[in-house]
Amino acid sequence: MDQEFYSCLSVSVRVLLLSLSGRIVGGVWWFFTLIIISSYTANLAAFLTVERMVSPIESAEDLAKQTEIAYGTLDSGSTKEFFRRSKIAVFEKMWSYMKSAEPSVFVKTTPDGVARVRKSKGKFAFLLESTMNEYIEQRKPCDTMKVGGNLDSKGYGVATPKGSALRW
Repeated sequence: MDQEFYSCLSVSVRVLLLSLSGRIVGGVWWFFTLIIISSYTANLAAFLTVERMVSPIESAEDLAKQTEIAYGTLDSGSTKEFFRRSKIAVFEKMWSYMKSAEPSVFVKTTPDGVARVRKSKGKFAFLLESTMNEYIEQRKPCDTMKVGGNLDSKGYGVATPKGSALRW
């Protein structure tokens, strides 16, 4: 069997494996080599054909500078108030766009905003709190993504009665 294999490779071999254990080790080696080469080839093919998700927007500044992608928030809530009250130039510019946009970029509920993002095929960005954004991003059909960092940092507190077992 070894003789036939080596003749296919056009290689002359001076030492032939005659013992059963030598043939088993040789066969295992060739099988291992075959698996490694085919795994490498499959991974290389997958790497070269995978579609990369490249976002043209990486920050609030990028979003404010462009006009192709609409963006909005919930019609009521902390995110809208954040933009309305902000004194930072980028956020003021974004608020100016949002309040004058036609059709309105404000949505009534979070599911409405997520649905609008999904239907827009990349032409609408929904600005919402990071915890809700991360929650939605991890839910099926997994077709949304968070772009850039958080716009602001806020803390939350939970009120409990004095002496409650819930206090730490």
